[in-house]
Amino acid sequence: MRLGAMARPRFLLTALAAWAIVAPLAGCRKEPTRPEWKLTWQDEFDGPAGQSPAAANWGYDLGTGGGGWGNNELEFYTARPENVSLDGAGHLVITARKEPYLQGTEYTSARINTRGLFEQDRGRFEARLKLPSGQGLWPAFWLLGADFAATGWPSCGEIDIMECRGQEPAIVHGSAHGPGYSGGSALTGQYTLPKAGFDQDFHLFAVEWSTDRITYLVDGIAYKAIERKDVPASSAWVFTHPFFIILNVAVGGNYVGPPDDTTIFPQTMLVDYVRVYAVGP
Repeated sequence: MRLGAMARPRFLLTALAAWAIVAPLAGCRKEPTRPEWKLTWQDEFDGPAGQSPAAANWGYDLGTGGGGWGNNELEFYTARPENVSLDGAGHLVITARKEPYLQGTEYTSARINTRGLFEQDRGRFEARLKLPSGQGLWPAFWLLGADFAATGWPSCGEIDIMECRGQEPAIVHGSAHGPGYSGGSALTGQYTLPKAGFDQDFHLFAVEWSTDRITYLVDGIAYKAIERKDVPASSAWVFTHPFFIILNVAVGGNYVGPPDDTTIFPQTMLVDYVRVYAVGP
């Protein structure tokens, strides 16, 4: 997510590299079938419509952030149910709206995170999502190094599990940011959905993160692996400590550009679940 104003917020794989992880089928809720995986954290977003996400699991980033969260984004992030709440059908809904709001902003949305509530070093992080679409929409599911306040960005590290440019609804990107390989120089890959777009149905986005490798997956298909050896020789592999989870929908910003007359609001990202695993037992 190219970080932002939290500072600038947006597995052992040697033998495991060839593991095939079976993705949940549409409508099913089951864990990956490998016995080595151990579920360590989850949110299934069960609850009544209009309820805020569980305070034990999620906090909020609020406001516009410095320089539009470091990316010249246009939204004001809120904690209002109008921008982030359960739908009563087992989903979290993050809604981007076009509306006059505080500090002269014209859009609202939400960004939630597990900072100080849940953080993990390595493992499998996954979320089943249905994405918004349209020029200037920027949904993301990502991880940020828990030490960002002390070390700053990008030294804390950032793992973008899923980013989508709303004007390209059939393409998602997975990236890793660190010192010497951040922003436009991030280590990155992309996956194109063979048919339709990610705004038409739910899809499973995941990373499997080991000591020396981060593998990016869509619906169980591994499309990119970033390894320690890929980091520039003068830089450091910083994915050696706990990270926390972030979900958000940005509006505008350097990565996607502003909305235009073709962009329809409101736009929603539906989150069926978020689950995290470590290597068992």
